[in-house]
Amino acid sequence: MGFLTRLQSIFQSKELDVSKRFELLREAITGTMSQFFVARDIESGKVVGLKLLDREKTLQFEARFKGLKKPSEGEIASSIKHPLVVDTFEYGTTTTGQPYLVMEFVKGTNLHLLILNREPILQARRAKLVCQMAEALEAVHKAGFIHRDVCPRNFIFDPETDLLKMIDFGLTVPAIKEFMQPGNRTGTPQYMSPEVVRRRPTDQRLDIFSFGVSAYQLCAFELPWPSSETTGKVALAHDTHPPVDIFALLPNLDRKLGELIMRCIEPRPDKRPQDMSAVVRVARKVVFDEQVGPAAAPPSDPAS
Repeated sequence: MGFLTRLQSIFQSKELDVSKRFELLREAITGTMSQFFVARDIESGKVVGLKLLDREKTLQFEARFKGLKKPSEGEIASSIKHPLVVDTFEYGTTTTGQPYLVMEFVKGTNLHLLILNREPILQARRAKLVCQMAEALEAVHKAGFIHRDVCPRNFIFDPETDLLKMIDFGLTVPAIKEFMQPGNRTGTPQYMSPEVVRRRPTDQRLDIFSFGVSAYQLCAFELPWPSSETTGKVALAHDTHPPVDIFALLPNLDRKLGELIMRCIEPRPDKRPQDMSAVVRVARKVVFDEQVGPAAAPPSDPAS
């Protein structure tokens, strides 16, 4: 073990006294399992995001994986390094026993709110933002994980940088057999794949379905299966009723982009793109065509 690794291990295992370390500037988000604060490090002056997990709810969730040595949210989040994934600097436990994460603070607005408000800023950026979502999820998959809660709430859009960043790995698990068995019915119902709803074996393709629903909503401001229902019942339609064709709502949407989204929300995993790298390739081609025109040949290694 190298010096930096040992130092990081010691630092992460130290209990955090929140009031001594941080000035809490404001509470940004309160979730079902955590609170998120914008905080200033008193010593360095750096503004960060501070996520405090509900101890009891976290323990209840982790108990589902008893004996499987599931990495904590902090371990998972800090191991995924990509420009479109929020950077986690530190994790551990507070002096009051709460798990915590210290992360990059991303200025901007939650994508879910932008969609609900039908913000015009999204319309001119559809292909670019779909591509960024795909690249972020590709990074999660390449790191060896299944996100399990891909939805617009878990992306932040920063208009200053024109970047969308993925957040929240509270439900994320390793993409290995032990964590892909039937029964782990977690996620946000409107974006949940049929194999999760029906308690079937899963793999990373469940995220591809959720990505497809999120991309559809980003483009059309509607869900593929419109419903006022928000409980798990809404997900039962995902393999019993056909989705609304995205071209019925957006007849002028780029054909390749619309067809990609519709393939991602196929109820059968074997009919979806088989990995996020395939999704990224198509999405990058759409963005490239928008920028320089479809007649031009794309570069061999398009920039993210």
